[in-house]
Amino acid sequence: MLPDKDGPSGGGGVQDGPGTEDPSVTLFREYLRLKTVHPEPDYARPNAVPQVCPGRVVAVITWVGSRPELKSVVLNSHTDVVPVYEGHWKYDPFAAVKDADGNIYGRGSQDMKCVTIQYIEAIRRLKAAGKRFPRTIHLTFVPDEEVGGHKGMETFVKLPEFHKLNIGFALDEGLANPTNAYTVFYGERNPWWITVRCPGSPGHGSRFVENTAAEKLVSRVINSFLEFREKEKHRLNTSECFTLGDVTTVNMTMVKGGVAYNVVPAEMDVSFDLRIPPTVNLQEFEEKIKAWCKVAGEDVTYDFAQKHMDQNFTCTEESDPWWHAFSSTCKAMNMTVKKEIFPAATDSRFIREEGLPAIGFSPMNLTPILLHDHNEYLNEQVFLRGIQVYERLVPALASVPPLSGEE
Repeated sequence: MLPDKDGPSGGGGVQDGPGTEDPSVTLFREYLRLKTVHPEPDYARPNAVPQVCPGRVVAVITWVGSRPELKSVVLNSHTDVVPVYEGHWKYDPFAAVKDADGNIYGRGSQDMKCVTIQYIEAIRRLKAAGKRFPRTIHLTFVPDEEVGGHKGMETFVKLPEFHKLNIGFALDEGLANPTNAYTVFYGERNPWWITVRCPGSPGHGSRFVENTAAEKLVSRVINSFLEFREKEKHRLNTSECFTLGDVTTVNMTMVKGGVAYNVVPAEMDVSFDLRIPPTVNLQEFEEKIKAWCKVAGEDVTYDFAQKHMDQNFTCTEESDPWWHAFSSTCKAMNMTVKKEIFPAATDSRFIREEGLPAIGFSPMNLTPILLHDHNEYLNEQVFLRGIQVYERLVPALASVPPLSGEE
């Protein structure tokens, strides 16, 4: 571990005296200083297998249970972080500066290097106390979640090394909650990244060219998508029961076309990022997209850069033994739990696609949601409290009695 100090560009931060910082916090700050940032993450080289893709390794730490034949519990975290705009940060985003209020600034402080260290520290404390539980516990550290997981969890779940873990239940990342409650995610919206291609008649920019690509793109395709966007936004804003994960978001993210000011282009493309709740009939939704394109023109086509069709939920009924272990432990700690559909996408979707239950949970209450934002931070007291939460959750999950088919 690094000594109790701020990073090399930590101007304005505070410096703890010798031995005054909790070692768990020091380890957390050390991890934040590792630049596992895209587009070229500096992944460590753990002595672990498998290598899911060249340069992409999944590390696994296993604590064997007293009944290893039972299904295991997985504590999953990803090691990569998203890029930063350093000019918008008050401190170096990779210096792990701690301010006078105990807020630790760094890319990944919420997403999700905090959870990684909380897992490790909770396990360390439990082992130091001489504990052991019936079910085996695996800590998995996977790459490339922030770029879709294609060279990470999506590949890992198809490998024999994943299936040898004999998983019964998994914990993965969640989100901070600005209130006193903790948000728990039992499903995710499906990300669809779609590009609509509009061919048209080219010509000179001085003429009224008919059947142009721009006409199809703007007045028909873009308008259709954005009109639907407004309807979903209205649904969210007028229903007290809805959260962001309950509606479909549509955002236009790229427009391409044209070679010069005075040349009417022969094709224009527009791309959208859609996030669709698992309650939506995905086949019917794609038919809607086809209809929008057909109205724009018979020659208008679309293709997907990403199209997830997972509509699996993790059961959150008290009759489910995994959920009961989780929720009853939270209740015993006087934690208010708010169940939601995750509005974006995490590695949990790949786990659920394998038919395994997974819960997204990051113990960060009383904390603004700052993942992917400038000045991402986590308060050290919230971080330390999270370790205590896992010290209770992990034993409860690893002690779930044998289920049907396990004995």
